[in-house]
Amino acid sequence: MYTPEHFAVHPDAVQERLARPAAANLVTATPQGILATMLPFVYDPSIGEHGALLGHLARNNPQWSEPVIGEALVIIQGGDAYISPSWYASKAAHGRVVPTWNYSTAHVYGKLAVHDDADWLNRQVRRLTDLHEAGSEQPWTVDDAPERYISGQLRAIVGVELLITRIEAKKKLSQNRPDADVDGVVAGLAARGHAEVAADVARARQEKSAAVSGPCPVRHRPE
Repeated sequence: MYTPEHFAVHPDAVQERLARPAAANLVTATPQGILATMLPFVYDPSIGEHGALLGHLARNNPQWSEPVIGEALVIIQGGDAYISPSWYASKAAHGRVVPTWNYSTAHVYGKLAVHDDADWLNRQVRRLTDLHEAGSEQPWTVDDAPERYISGQLRAIVGVELLITRIEAKKKLSQNRPDADVDGVVAGLAARGHAEVAADVARARQEKSAAVSGPCPVRHRPE
């Protein structure tokens, strides 16, 4: 992934992003072509040297049974939004501005393993459910459903585990713009209802300021 230095992500921020509940695209190159599925993952940093992403696919989905050529890829996408040049203070100063797009993303590469085992799947769906129900006043648990029903659901899925080999992460959040332009971007995004991206831009500016006297962020690429 093309990542200019000012859009690079610190490894600590990468770890935080992986641990955050979300869904992502699993992409594999196979003899039948490139296949992709959107699915939720649980990040387990204790597996292997660089951690693993754990998820599951429908048994009827052919992606799990097709041989993977090379590495598999999980694309984790953060908030994104169009950036209007009219938001920049620089527009009034000299006019040399153009539209762009702000976004955050992580490309997680690794070796894909398949788990067609009821016990593994039972543990996985419980971890996934607990992760997403953690903030609920009355969290739903797998045990709330009839055991026979859950057993049938488990037979309809297959587990997947991405053993991470490397990560490429990027935050393109106006870090290359002067503060006055960033102020305009934050205000413009908020006015259009993109509160998440506005907060990301503001946070990126704080991280940039904090890093001025310290080491520059680097790509998280395990050796």
